[in-house]
Amino acid sequence: MSIYQKLTKVGSKFLGKHILFKHGFNLSPMYRRSTGRIVTVSKDLMDISVRLPINYKNRNYVNSIFGGSMFSSVDPIPMVQLMNILGENYVVWDKSAEILFKRPARETLFADFTYSKDEIENIKERVASDNEITIVKTTQLMDKEKSKVFCEVKKTIYVADKAFYKRKRSKTKSKS
Repeated sequence: MSIYQKLTKVGSKFLGKHILFKHGFNLSPMYRRSTGRIVTVSKDLMDISVRLPINYKNRNYVNSIFGGSMFSSVDPIPMVQLMNILGENYVVWDKSAEILFKRPARETLFADFTYSKDEIENIKERVASDNEITIVKTTQLMDKEKSKVFCEVKKTIYVADKAFYKRKRSKTKSKS
């Protein structure tokens, strides 16, 4: 269990998990360096929004937002969000990411991360049936009016039943 998971477990006894999610990300060194900031988190963690302002810390050679800042501001959210929604009986890992830069960003960008109740139920049903699955979540970094897409990130996320995952890992370890 990581230090972030331990802090979340202890802190959620005193504050709402959504408050810890927002402030924990915004204060953590690994996320602060992205220059993105989590703006809102719904109480059930199903909806999260991020703002990525253009500033001297993330401007690149051609005076637009550095692509690494765009990616890193959205990279951890879908996985950590899903981990916290599903709970401790599931293993959730990032498997891969595809980044599509659409146009140079010379303004503040925004991204929304949403899981629907139907989507969560579908994930749980598929994991109950197949023990492990992958899903793809797509996030778009857009202008404030949400009329222009500057970057699109497709994350492939692995989800497994925790007991199945432990059995699978122990089989792999015994073969090596």
